[in-house]
Amino acid sequence: MKQPGEELQASETELDDRAVIDYLLRNPEFFIRNARVVEQMRVPHPVRESVSLVEWHMARSRNHINQLEENMTLLMEQASNNESLFYRLLHLQARLASAHSLDEFLSRFHRWARELGLAGATLRLFPDRWRIGAPSGFTHLALNRQAFEPLRIQRLGHENHYLGPLNGPELLVVLPEAKAIGSVAMSLMGRDGDLGVMLFTSRDAHHYEQGQGTHLLQELALMLPELLERWIERV
Repeated sequence: MKQPGEELQASETELDDRAVIDYLLRNPEFFIRNARVVEQMRVPHPVRESVSLVEWHMARSRNHINQLEENMTLLMEQASNNESLFYRLLHLQARLASAHSLDEFLSRFHRWARELGLAGATLRLFPDRWRIGAPSGFTHLALNRQAFEPLRIQRLGHENHYLGPLNGPELLVVLPEAKAIGSVAMSLMGRDGDLGVMLFTSRDAHHYEQGQGTHLLQELALMLPELLERWIERV
């Protein structure tokens, strides 16, 4: 036979968090019936030792509201960035589509990059994907895939975009005539990244760095090959 104290101890042991939660869910009027007690309850606090249950709940509500406001601000910023990206691409596409020759197309693309404060923009095409051999007049766009492969493995790996510096030998492969290049944004063109390379260059060594966004680069890498087919036939 259990002593009274043992029964009380067993009862307290059985009254765990789950039991309290279940009781409160089944009896939501508990807080109305015991409003004064609720106001007197204290909750541990890392700075103030303890706060009232009401203060604790209000603080949680404020934190939740702040988080919602931050999320809303982020969504608005993303929407604004997407809108800006859309109009920037639309403007460039219109300029390139109205070019009367490939040379004018490339010149407009380069000039667009210059308007953004860059040193320039260049396209290089893999000759096994485009008919750019002699006597096409497009041979200067050719990029030997075998010569490019070590650079691709070193800088791109399994990615389609690289942002950062290139050393001297690497620049000779993709930009043999370029001078004083501090950093580049280099992207593989086409859905499978097998059509060629798009490069934006900057004099500033820190203008392009790993971790920067590549959404604009991705859209351009998909858009440009379709526009190029106006003048160059695909293999």
